[in-house]
Amino acid sequence: MHKLRFFSGIALLALSATACGLAAASPGRDVVVPAEPTMIDFVDPAAVAGLSTRTLTDGHYSGNRYVHISYPEFQNAPALNRALRAEAERKWRDFGGRTKGRAAYSRPELNVDWQLAAASPQAIAVRLRTGEFQGAGWAYSTRTYWFDRRGGKVAESAGLLDGEHALRQLAQLVQERLKGRGSQVEREEVAAGGDRFDSMAFNRDGDLVVEFDDCQIGPCSLGRLAVAILAERVRPLLSEFGRRAQDSVREAARQVQDSMREAARQAQDSMREAARQAQDSMGEAAKQAPIRRPGTAPTESPQAVSNQAGTVDCAKAKCVALTFDDGPGPYTAKLLDILRKERARATFFVVGSNAAAQPGLLKRMSAEGHLVGNHTWDHKDLSKQATSRITDSLARTEEAVSAAIGQRPALARPPYGTASQAVRDVAAELGLALVEWDVDADDLFADKAGDITDLAVRKAHPGAIILMHDIHRETVDAVPDILKRLRGKGYSFVTVPELYGSAGMQAGHLYRSGSELPGKRPLT
Repeated sequence: MHKLRFFSGIALLALSATACGLAAASPGRDVVVPAEPTMIDFVDPAAVAGLSTRTLTDGHYSGNRYVHISYPEFQNAPALNRALRAEAERKWRDFGGRTKGRAAYSRPELNVDWQLAAASPQAIAVRLRTGEFQGAGWAYSTRTYWFDRRGGKVAESAGLLDGEHALRQLAQLVQERLKGRGSQVEREEVAAGGDRFDSMAFNRDGDLVVEFDDCQIGPCSLGRLAVAILAERVRPLLSEFGRRAQDSVREAARQVQDSMREAARQAQDSMREAARQAQDSMGEAAKQAPIRRPGTAPTESPQAVSNQAGTVDCAKAKCVALTFDDGPGPYTAKLLDILRKERARATFFVVGSNAAAQPGLLKRMSAEGHLVGNHTWDHKDLSKQATSRITDSLARTEEAVSAAIGQRPALARPPYGTASQAVRDVAAELGLALVEWDVDADDLFADKAGDITDLAVRKAHPGAIILMHDIHRETVDAVPDILKRLRGKGYSFVTVPELYGSAGMQAGHLYRSGSELPGKRPLT
């Protein structure tokens, strides 16, 4: 069974195509604590076979806007994949149109991430969460797409209901539930038409959770507004597919609660047996010593290093560090094949949400001598974030990496290369050295692999940190020629810390190049 993970108070639901697991409210106890009814138990994407991630980016390091859109892609669900791609592109176009001509200094930002509200043999539900920054703060909206695995069809959230009449009845039930929320909530704005019901999912009890966007039915300061309609009341309003989806979520919750109770019982038995054995074998001294549960992992993972570090002396050899951002993605496995064949290693700055969805690729990176770094959880510009948000984004990614490879990242790359003093302070507290670059292969919008190769080779120099992105096919296609041509010039390919040799890298400092030799002092 996959290890259960918790992020920001939201439990992740772990399941495969045939078995489901729900993160219990109180792990380790044979007691189920009632959850907030509008909380959705999201599926752990790492446990869904055949899932990969896709990313769209725009204005990455230049221009007048930032865009980062991530969404999942599934095997045997082409209709859902097309719908998600179309929605991502629509958001990209709309945002571009609304921010066209904006002054560069304002730097508006669009960020779309995702969660799985369901993933069973009956249904998949993808919840897209869109954040926009227009200078006055972030505003969020959600849209949930449902996929009927039996029929192979995609439906928006309203497709859970049995027609317009059911939707009107649901609107009345939601208005009732909003009573008592205060005069600021505009209940009359809840109507069957428009996009008021574009994000709905079921909680573990089968209640229908209806989410509203920021500012949609009240002041923006209210934040997330959601109501839960009891399962028994909403059941008559559901379509045939909606009832199957509701049943599958409830069944997943029941199975996991049973398995968690059994796991808790076994853990208690194991601890009692360990205590008895310790007492029998070690006598009175053992009685006073702390007892460790067999198999318990260390509380802190060791710092991530390349298992091939030290095989190249960059004080004597011509070294460059190839770095890849934003993955893992659909082309990362092919890139790893190339690097293994060519006996070259690189540094991967992974986005936490992608890393959590595809831990197997991180394990392979580490096993094959590459270094895994931290690129935040969802690729938001950290300079727009409060200190607590910066910490959360980096810490969640550290947890995802550590869970995958058993090591914690020692390097972080701030999205868009923006490292404010607050970012540096948080990095110092978390033990992270900050890494930028001094060679940009400009691969984000390149149409031809040859153009990426020519630029990377032309700009390379001893100690260079070269920026590329493994989420793009053209980039991965360019790597064999980059390796061949640079190796022909006498270069060795190492991870970033190897550029600095015995001088090492210090947490909270900003590094752009390994060419600051001989002092090897970071740029701060």
